[in-house]
Amino acid sequence: MRVLHVVKTADGAGWAADQAAELVKLGVEVHVALPRAEGRTVARWVLSGAVLHVTPTDLPVRAPWLLPSAMDCLRNLIASVRPDIIHSHFFGSTLLLRLALGADHEIPRLFQVPGPLHLEHWFWRNLELSTAGSSDSWIASSRCILGHYQAAGIAEERLYLSYYGIRVATYSTARSGLLRSRYGIPANLKVIGNANFMYPPKRYLGHRVGVKAHEDVIDALGIVLRQRADVIGVLIGGSSTASDSYEHRLRERARAVAGDRIVMAGYLPIDEIRQMWPDFDLAVHVPISENCGGVAEAMLAGVPTIAGNVGGLPELVIEGVTGSLVPIRQPEELARTILRVLAAPDHYLALAKNAQVLARLLASTERTAREVFAIYTHLLGKDISPLPRFEARHALAENSRSAL
Repeated sequence: MRVLHVVKTADGAGWAADQAAELVKLGVEVHVALPRAEGRTVARWVLSGAVLHVTPTDLPVRAPWLLPSAMDCLRNLIASVRPDIIHSHFFGSTLLLRLALGADHEIPRLFQVPGPLHLEHWFWRNLELSTAGSSDSWIASSRCILGHYQAAGIAEERLYLSYYGIRVATYSTARSGLLRSRYGIPANLKVIGNANFMYPPKRYLGHRVGVKAHEDVIDALGIVLRQRADVIGVLIGGSSTASDSYEHRLRERARAVAGDRIVMAGYLPIDEIRQMWPDFDLAVHVPISENCGGVAEAMLAGVPTIAGNVGGLPELVIEGVTGSLVPIRQPEELARTILRVLAAPDHYLALAKNAQVLARLLASTERTAREVFAIYTHLLGKDISPLPRFEARHALAENSRSAL
């Protein structure tokens, strides 16, 4: 089985590279189209065993005159690779593929949808659906996304479910001390924060804050820090684009709100972030749109987690079971919840243990890759039996029964 993955970035989407590595182990001949031969995640693609191809992979919205050339490059690559399945991971890449190949191309196409953002806005949702044809199927990477496509009337036989995976074995609950030593944080201070790219506001969608709502986290931390002298905020992550003006604005906001008591760590390699997660006492993630990202890593490290009640986050952070949910865009309520968690550490550490179990069950790259392999087999008609869909509460209950 030969599968061509189409990825719009050479700097992100490490989860797609990890998935490819497991698919290679399962016997899939994986090819990947990337926009550049250099980038933060290119080494992971090389290590995955995939065959790399450099070609335009995203819709050139800001340079539409490049569209014909980009489509020609993709068509030529597909003619050369001759894949059995084309597997795309991003909205822009998917649209470029559909425009290049037409709606009813002979090669089956899978769009593994990384997030619900475009589905939450009628124009972009309708644009995506209007370009789909008989060749297209979807892998929803959360039940939230699955529900959007079901509501849009997509036939069930064209919809699959598979969460993106994480290399769970690389996460430990043991505190390394790396975070505290690097930033000079005393052992008696409680560390609260998150690790996310800093995406600027999407003004064309009416957003007034960045997608990850760092503004709301900073404001909430400001409230908490004024009431608790034993707390420090740490936000890991840098700008997602070449421009760092948004990151600069966030740094200025943090200084205005809390002086030097919110550490803005900037971009850090994923291997370092894995070591740092156990040094956190509380993870906070309240984006305005999200799939399941930003919480699984903290959960794997055994860190109590507060998440926004949005998108796919409630599928991992289950209120009173694996963590706490809060409404988004309400920093005052977030601050109250942070203070409540800090006041009952034993209770929330118990929830964090449940969260770690769920994250290991749901997000294991080995499990999700087997799921994707089964989807490939199903799509090619080699196995037509219905595929099961992961359900978090059921998986937790089954794990508890098997542990007895």
